[in-house]
Amino acid sequence: MLLLPLSLLIAEPVAAEATVPPPAVEAPAPVDPATDPGAEPVQEIVVTAETAPPPGDPLKAFNADSFELVQQADEAIVAPVARVYEKALPNQARKGLRNFFQNLREPIAALNYLLQFKVGKAFETVGRFALNSTVGLAGIIDVAKRKPFNLPRRPNGFANTLGFYGVKPGAYFYLPLIGSTTVRDLVGGTIDGLLYPVAIGKPFTQLEYTIPGGTLSALDYRIENDEKIRALNEDSADPYTATREQYLARRQAEIDALKGRAAPAQLLAAPVVDVPDATAPAP
Repeated sequence: MLLLPLSLLIAEPVAAEATVPPPAVEAPAPVDPATDPGAEPVQEIVVTAETAPPPGDPLKAFNADSFELVQQADEAIVAPVARVYEKALPNQARKGLRNFFQNLREPIAALNYLLQFKVGKAFETVGRFALNSTVGLAGIIDVAKRKPFNLPRRPNGFANTLGFYGVKPGAYFYLPLIGSTTVRDLVGGTIDGLLYPVAIGKPFTQLEYTIPGGTLSALDYRIENDEKIRALNEDSADPYTATREQYLARRQAEIDALKGRAAPAQLLAAPVVDVPDATAPAP
């Protein structure tokens, strides 16, 4: 019986204090410097905030500088050399070289389809490699895509396998000799590039193969995408951002397609500028 009066005695002073209104404080009248020459001018306080880099591009300043450097090198060196190469070598010859290097990647694609539990596509890719390596004269002629075989080329790699198992792309990079990439794609591409040198050895470990192979593939890519590259640089107000968003969107669509998710058909059908197919080891 004594607890209730005691609690009331303790609570009453708090309630009484809460009801006492605070003393009114009059705000000083604003001073107009125009009517009061002795008054100090009122200084406006402007709060600014630094613009944060977009998600996935923490090194935007470095990437943008790298992009600009690559564009300058492309305009001054790569594009002129690619045009000379295009005139010097007929289209059929360049196409044959492209088919040859693409055919070399078929076993890597088949292995990754197995890792992704897509057995049917793995066997189709092995069939493509066998047909093109024999009937297609070491892959120079892509006979597998023709009737009656109708086996389309389906590029694949360890970067796709990592994405298939849920590995996030990580930070975006724009690097010389590589172009657009992410941490995941850089790791996966490195594994792709090391597979033949480690498992087979020569000639994949020799500069006599890697330098010409990488150079010819890069020039062929530049020729095939000349119009898209020029359109991107001329029509976009921010070519770097457009290149980054294009690359990330295409890569996400490819991973979604591997997982059976719907992806925009036009995004998967059209090649994206600055995503060269690494059909030969980089120099």
